[in-house]
Amino acid sequence: MNRLFSVFIFSIVMMTGVSAQKMGYINSQEIIASLPEVKQANSDIDVMKAMFQKKGEEMVKSLQMKYQDFQKKQASGELAPIEADKQAALLKEEEAKIGEFEQSSQQKIYEKSEELLKPIQDKVNQAIKDVAKENGFLYIFDVAGGLLLYTDPSADATKLVKTKLGIAQ
Repeated sequence: MNRLFSVFIFSIVMMTGVSAQKMGYINSQEIIASLPEVKQANSDIDVMKAMFQKKGEEMVKSLQMKYQDFQKKQASGELAPIEADKQAALLKEEEAKIGEFEQSSQQKIYEKSEELLKPIQDKVNQAIKDVAKENGFLYIFDVAGGLLLYTDPSADATKLVKTKLGIAQ
């Protein structure tokens, strides 16, 4: 699929007669990995994940203890059938709450990631646009996406974007 897309892009470029125009490429993964803001954002997200994971583990452990207690009472005949049904239903409700907590946690982590990483991505995109304009690039491709089959190292604009962002080489 990527190969087909690359051939398609190349064909369009050739058909429009812009083959003489200046094209460049970047490695967005390299650029983003170099940004200290990304490292801090990832650290904040990891802390949040750890907090949710700990809380989820506590909830599961509590449910397991309640379930074991229920099984002991049921095996020893301490529970009447109606009471056993009530407790089983409560355990099922608690299990469902754990599932809801996990889904909610994943959603909150996703939202936090978006909140922290979107401004960084916007900053990188703006730097790419600025570098393209300043250096006369008509197109800048991203090799991190695997769309290019061959690139001339002289067309690599990654360093220019990193410089624009103030990242040490």
